[in-house]
Amino acid sequence: MRTSWRAGALVAGIVLFLAGGGAAWADIYRYVDKKGVVHFTNVRTDPRYKPFIRSGKRVAAKGPQNFDPIIRRAAERFNLRPALIKAVIRAESNFDSRAVSDKGAQGLMQLMPPTAVDLNVLNPFDPEQNIFGGVRYLSELLKRFNNDTVLALAAYNAGPEKVAACQGVPPFKETHDFIARVKKFYMQYGKAGD
Repeated sequence: MRTSWRAGALVAGIVLFLAGGGAAWADIYRYVDKKGVVHFTNVRTDPRYKPFIRSGKRVAAKGPQNFDPIIRRAAERFNLRPALIKAVIRAESNFDSRAVSDKGAQGLMQLMPPTAVDLNVLNPFDPEQNIFGGVRYLSELLKRFNNDTVLALAAYNAGPEKVAACQGVPPFKETHDFIARVKKFYMQYGKAGD
């Protein structure tokens, strides 16, 4: 117990020193693992680390407004509502363009590398490429499943082959939870006028 407290105090002290009064500023990156343990580094060796302090100032979290122009262009091009795109992005990555899932999905719309290649997304961490690729994929899924949004979302999460094989939403908790999150966020963004 004493060791954990000391380690936490040491990390907090280093962060405060670097953020507060040192003459030289260092970028600090933070990552919270599945057990809730917070990791800090000044050298970003893993994409799970997100900017925490830059030039002595805490980095503001990004939200939908940061990507609104891209989302609106993609929505117009693929004839989807911006609220649906925002809902998928929030459910997939919480608007973190550097997000990487345990399974290897990347970027805002969490494209798997083979899917990104199929969609001509050369850099899945580039917000514009990722959003346009993800929206194109979602649009293709909607066409494949006769504009059934629930089945398209199930396919986006579990894969179109699994949805086709099950002739409906696969019996996976992760897929059902994903659909429920997207619906909830969709209602929020829809009320905001998107």
